[in-house]
Amino acid sequence: MQGSVRPKILVVDDEPEAVELVEFNLKQGGFDVLTASDGAEALKKAHSALPSLIILDLMLPEVDGLEVCKMLRRDPATASVPIVMVTAKAAEIDRILGLELGADDYITKPFSPRELVLRVKKILQRGRAAPEEVDTYKFGDLLIDSPRHLVSWRGKQVDLTATEFKLLTVLAQRRGRVQSREQLLRDVWEYNSLIDTRTVDTHMRRLREKLGPAAKYLDTVRGVGYRFLDA
Repeated sequence: MQGSVRPKILVVDDEPEAVELVEFNLKQGGFDVLTASDGAEALKKAHSALPSLIILDLMLPEVDGLEVCKMLRRDPATASVPIVMVTAKAAEIDRILGLELGADDYITKPFSPRELVLRVKKILQRGRAAPEEVDTYKFGDLLIDSPRHLVSWRGKQVDLTATEFKLLTVLAQRRGRVQSREQLLRDVWEYNSLIDTRTVDTHMRRLREKLGPAAKYLDTVRGVGYRFLDA
């Protein structure tokens, strides 16, 4: 974390002990921390502070975490702020629903605070990741501009989260080559232990929805993974 500007993280949880533990570890990791104890306060602080990333507990009083996630993604001001969803539930449905609504990653309680800090750092690096080959890709009317972190279709910008952008860029860099879900989890999410390959499917579905007609470049290879068609 160079310079005087430290990334700002908004931690949303209604358990004071959990907030304290996460806040301490994030500050040790070089981040500034804001906290909120319910959904309404989280939405207010997300809009006023525009944090670099939001750690969002699923179980919140009044407005729950899934609803907060949905509202953050609907608002253009917060649509691309990365969200790590925290849930005490082991239920797969909550994880998948959270990813469907636009969370970038999830972590289940109890978790290691060090692992959470590591995940936060990796997600923030996704937004700054250096491309492997060229800076800009053009496929027909689809433009992927890595230095400006911008994707457009027929001149109109497509708003993607840092994870969606990295997923699209990795596929474009390796166009024509099939990428397995396991490969994508390693290279986009940087997971060493492969936890849930459906994370990839969920993000691909969201990416296709956002790209609209440009989704024709994304091909599913049944039973294997995905590839970018350079046709």
